[in-house]
Amino acid sequence: MRAVEPEGDGVSAVGTAEAAEVRAPAWRGGFGRLWSAAVVSRFGDALRTAAMPLLATTLTDDPLLIASVTACGYLPWLLFGLLGGAVADRVDQRRAMWGVDLLRGVLMAAFAVAVALGHASVALLITLAFVLTTFQTLFDNAATALLPSLVPPGALGSANARLMTGQQIAGTFLAAPLVPVLLLGGASLPYAADAATYGVAALLIASLRAEPAVRPARKAGSTLRAEMAEGLRVLWHDRTLRGLCVATTLCNIGMGALIATLVLHVTGWLDAGDAGYALAVAGYGAGSVLGGLLARRLAERTGRIRAVLLAGTVQTGVLVALATVRELWVAVVCLAVFGLCGMVWNVNQTTLVQERSPAPALGRISAAFRTLAVAGAPLGALLGGAAAAGWGLNTPALVAAALFVPAVASLARLIN
Repeated sequence: MRAVEPEGDGVSAVGTAEAAEVRAPAWRGGFGRLWSAAVVSRFGDALRTAAMPLLATTLTDDPLLIASVTACGYLPWLLFGLLGGAVADRVDQRRAMWGVDLLRGVLMAAFAVAVALGHASVALLITLAFVLTTFQTLFDNAATALLPSLVPPGALGSANARLMTGQQIAGTFLAAPLVPVLLLGGASLPYAADAATYGVAALLIASLRAEPAVRPARKAGSTLRAEMAEGLRVLWHDRTLRGLCVATTLCNIGMGALIATLVLHVTGWLDAGDAGYALAVAGYGAGSVLGGLLARRLAERTGRIRAVLLAGTVQTGVLVALATVRELWVAVVCLAVFGLCGMVWNVNQTTLVQERSPAPALGRISAAFRTLAVAGAPLGALLGGAAAAGWGLNTPALVAAALFVPAVASLARLIN
């Protein structure tokens, strides 16, 4: 049962008894292959993202250059996110996804060869991060738009939860511990493995039998620019999606502040060392997995908006505790609860965008939502760094809590 009824022209609703009867997607057929592709790809991405900062530190000791590698993971979303959504609405999403994965696989294979031959450089790392994320803008928006064609409407929440939980397990508990083992065999192995996972994912997506979406004919003279503007306009005119987007953006500023300085919080303010930091990260991952398992059930009991509101409220309290209690075990528990609530938020946020968006514009609306939300993360990282330097290593968590308060307030206004 939804907390808020859809509003606005062309916004789809999931309210029929038939849709409500189907709560879980069937593994056979399209969804199982999409899930497998997403999990395999996430496994490879986690290998690369864990290995790349280590490689960067062997090439330079300049913190700004090292940070630039991470920053280039955000920049393409700000530059091309809306374009990726518009393209995703124009093309066969399945073909776009496997084509993008093939290109990314070729790029990663070439990068692995460069690392093996000793030709890696910081400039190459920055370029690779930028190009891969540029392709990601098309892939992610196409995947969001494709999923509703593979599962019944009533199973969207469960499908998103299973996708995100599988990716979390693959990235946190399978890939991350494997990176040190792969590095023993050579600095290029994590990147070669990532290239292989892109190839596997591309084959799985290419084998999908989903029918291309039936789209209304575009208006004569319609341009990508006009279509991108339409995605922003539809997002803004839907009261629920607008409020959710504002809340998510505020929270992402807070998340950027927290994540950018978490290692300093644990190793410095808590004096827990690298082992303590690893334990804190593992706690966050475990909580995220549990959140994926609970997200659908919570939404069924409360409605999606109330589930997101509850998650944000709990996260606000957790951030305050994280910033004020100087014990490692408290930090681990706080991060586990924070991860659980974050997964509840993400699953229901994605499902709401899919449920409330007109199918022909889903890619553009999803892109508009993502682009606005992602914009907050780099701003938050700078804010967190400044707060840690000026007022103490625990203050970024308080900054994050302060940003979550208006986010939760904006969500509360959506509930009648």
